[in-house]
Amino acid sequence: MARFIFITGGVVSSLGKGLASAALGSLLQARGYTVRLRKLDPYLNVDPGTMSPFEHGEVFVTDDGAETDLDLGHYERFTGVAARSTDSISSGRVYSNVLEKERRGDYLGKTIQVIPHVTNEIKDFIRIGEDEVDFMLCEIGGTVGDIEGLPFFEAIRQFAQEKPRGQCLFMHLTLLPYIKASGELKTKPTQHSVKELRSIGLAPDILVCRSEGPIPLKEREKLALFCNVRAESVIAAQDLKSIYEAPLAYHREGMDQAVLDAFGIAPAPKPNLARWEDVVDRIHNTDGEVRVAIVGKYTQLEDAYKSIAEALTHGGMANRVKVKIEWIDAEVFETEDAAPRLERLNAILVPGGFGERGTEGKIKAAQFAREKKIPYLGICLGMQMAVIEAARNMANMGDAASEEFSEGVDPRDFTPVVYHLKEWVQGNAKVTRAKDDDKGGTMRLGAYDAVLTKGSRVAEAYGDTNIEERHRHRYEVDIKFREQLEAQGLIFSGLSPDGRLPEIVEVKDHPWYIGVQFHPELKSKPFAPHPLFADFVRAAKEQSRLV
Repeated sequence: MARFIFITGGVVSSLGKGLASAALGSLLQARGYTVRLRKLDPYLNVDPGTMSPFEHGEVFVTDDGAETDLDLGHYERFTGVAARSTDSISSGRVYSNVLEKERRGDYLGKTIQVIPHVTNEIKDFIRIGEDEVDFMLCEIGGTVGDIEGLPFFEAIRQFAQEKPRGQCLFMHLTLLPYIKASGELKTKPTQHSVKELRSIGLAPDILVCRSEGPIPLKEREKLALFCNVRAESVIAAQDLKSIYEAPLAYHREGMDQAVLDAFGIAPAPKPNLARWEDVVDRIHNTDGEVRVAIVGKYTQLEDAYKSIAEALTHGGMANRVKVKIEWIDAEVFETEDAAPRLERLNAILVPGGFGERGTEGKIKAAQFAREKKIPYLGICLGMQMAVIEAARNMANMGDAASEEFSEGVDPRDFTPVVYHLKEWVQGNAKVTRAKDDDKGGTMRLGAYDAVLTKGSRVAEAYGDTNIEERHRHRYEVDIKFREQLEAQGLIFSGLSPDGRLPEIVEVKDHPWYIGVQFHPELKSKPFAPHPLFADFVRAAKEQSRLV
């Protein structure tokens, strides 16, 4: 039977609850325990799949095809535990489930209310898989006091009451602002946040306090006294140079020990932190720097490409180099020459995305990388842009385009080398989709197998010819153009097992030019960098020595 840790936040948002949860999970693993992490989000979207990245950052996709919050990416990167669809839920999903049950008559004619029906639905979600692990960590999105979060706070209050004493723990993350004019670290916002939490029946066992610097003993004692927690359970969460320092930093602060003490686990198993010591060593002890351009359409918000940025960092760790990312809005290349911005860089990455905006700029970036022999990685839409570029400039198909960007255009006026995916095989079943289906959850989502060509650059990078990667797309490169493109040097080096769907392309006689239809960044971890990113950064490192 799992022990439950509920992580809440107060004072302001974006304090790092997801990172704190992930770091704690990794520390419990280091002591020999099994963990699973969950995210409960108060927004009314069923999932973040249809949200703009500017609204909520990237969408993290699980092996079983769920579109989830980006915090699940942190959970996976820190613990190595593959997230599942049952590890993320929103108010929208909860209410949708409750209303479906009401329509079916499952509630036997009762009046449907937030308590008990909505809170029961949340509790049922929390219980899923509770016999599989030693610790279940559940992060509640938003901050205490938000009206939309109240059903979740009430649900975890009830849940803790229903469990045996000592099986649930509450950890509250707050901010200690520093007032420069008076030279004081203020505890009052945290006191008020805890007061708000206690007013709805929850009392924190552990306080995690974000601050720019150390928390003096006087302030720790004050927080312990006014917030009714033990002094050793006041954990400082200082600003760090790298998020991957968090496990060691929280361990030095005693977070994992405080959790075990609160559960009465004694003697506590000693932690093995060698993995994280090696990660931190690779971050700080580097042999040079490489500069990688990310040419995308959401570059104003780095969280839109969070997993890609982290995967590049992991690739840097594998090669002991620091990866410096240059964020470039693809639209600038639609009015400017790409050369001045790209020629000084060591590699170019074009990420996934939806919609026509910036696509011509991405095509120009792909063309520059191909012609100037600069390492190129195209992910999802980035692969499709590379194929369109090759069709136009290598195979003389000047009207090559994607169906996605040709709404209302006469089909006779363009060659659709990228088309709307209508059917595919998932397991032993055929999946079909219509172009006008609802947007949410109608893509090719989750893990699919691919077969790589022996001797190809991508097979060398993986060290294997059979792989499994996660997908999230509605459009696909048309296999019927394979022969025409391969004759000009664009090789289809990875296909679906049935040979119908192109998964990977690469340019012949190029130092490193690969496009993938899937999202390799979703499976990269600091202690296990994804092979594609490790090899991409290696190629960038070699390029840097040529410049």
